[in-house]
Amino acid sequence: MTASSQQRAAEHRPYFFLSYAHTPRYGPGGQDPDMWVERLFRDLCGHVMAMTDLPAGAPAGFMDREIRSGEGWSERLGEVLATCRVFVPLFSPRYFASEMCGKEWFAFEQRTINHHAKHNKPAEAIVPALWVPVPPEQLPGPAERLQFNHRAFGDRYFTDGLYGLIKLRVFAEEYERAVYELAKRIVSVADSAAVAPSRPLDYRQAPSAFGVKGSSGPRPIQVTIAAPTRHDLPHGRSADYYGDSPHDWNPYFPDAARPLAYVAEDLVRSLNYQVKLGSFDMDSGILDSKQPPTRPEILIVDRWALKDESRRERLAAFDSEHRPWVSVIVPWNRLDRESMAEEAELTEILARTMPVKMGQGRAAGRAAARGVPSMEVFSQLLPQVVETAAQQYLRHATVYPPAGGRHTERPRLRGPMPNDFAITQYSPDTLTAPDAEDPDDSQP
Repeated sequence: MTASSQQRAAEHRPYFFLSYAHTPRYGPGGQDPDMWVERLFRDLCGHVMAMTDLPAGAPAGFMDREIRSGEGWSERLGEVLATCRVFVPLFSPRYFASEMCGKEWFAFEQRTINHHAKHNKPAEAIVPALWVPVPPEQLPGPAERLQFNHRAFGDRYFTDGLYGLIKLRVFAEEYERAVYELAKRIVSVADSAAVAPSRPLDYRQAPSAFGVKGSSGPRPIQVTIAAPTRHDLPHGRSADYYGDSPHDWNPYFPDAARPLAYVAEDLVRSLNYQVKLGSFDMDSGILDSKQPPTRPEILIVDRWALKDESRRERLAAFDSEHRPWVSVIVPWNRLDRESMAEEAELTEILARTMPVKMGQGRAAGRAAARGVPSMEVFSQLLPQVVETAAQQYLRHATVYPPAGGRHTERPRLRGPMPNDFAITQYSPDTLTAPDAEDPDDSQP
């Protein structure tokens, strides 16, 4: 390979990341079960090379078969997930039981959410493939929402998956068709979605897009916005950042084109939560401490909202009550000249109004409450804030014993029962132990 072709190859990002669950060997000395996934990967790469102008040596795709057990594999995975063009999850029951596969999914989906936030245009850059068919009711929320037509790749593919086609010679033609169609879809999506590279996540610390092991589906959560509208702005504040509803607030304008409430909704849903959006001003009953918590809650506060005396008093009353299952995050755009000109005053008002929430919880939670300077940082901090709220909810939710009077098993935590949420059960077995550095909830 010449020096110029080597440089061209280095500049090209992989067209796809093949995300799959490793299958353990059956018995000592047995055949490597993942050899069939590797064959699929090679076949896809061959088609992608034929369908594009990638130079020799450029990576058509990526799979982690060779680095999973080596040093630096976490960093390498993070780098590729931050640069690849399309994410190809290989569906199987084992895939959705894998925390590592859930981390890969989350790392890539965060890029598509940030792309949507920046351009206000969805980036459908996840192309699922059936390794083994999975019943729809067993799909976690992020997979269920894809609405992908697998039958377009062939009826036999839809019923047997790629594993069934690749293992039986009688289905060789159906296998070739399915792989060819999958490769075409990868190339088409890569060119149309055009998801930009991002800063690599710390893969080891990334959450799983499939939620907590043992949960019975998407977990409910409340996301509440405390922000003015363009009709009730304080003096000196531009309407460019606001709309007719608090949900239209866009603190990271003009770098972001999408309102923050909907970006937050997408980010939280990517963690397999069922999200209900609310407004601190308009929705009665939100953040009611007189009732047992029915879900974890995230309160997103615009500092400019504190200029209104009535809203400031209600936020101060909220802060004075014991609600550790509510986490606060405060966006603060360092490129917003109006906000920077008022920073000292608004920071002082926030600290005076909400002193408990400003100093509560772990380091990430305290940082989120004191000001999040960009959309990128917001998308990195929000999952940590959600996890803290979820843990605190589990610690404070009402415990219901099983029916029948006698305890035949450990009691379970019951989720909310309002009409707009399905009943969700939380098992104490899934409860993560509180962080050792997390102070008691009652301490500011």
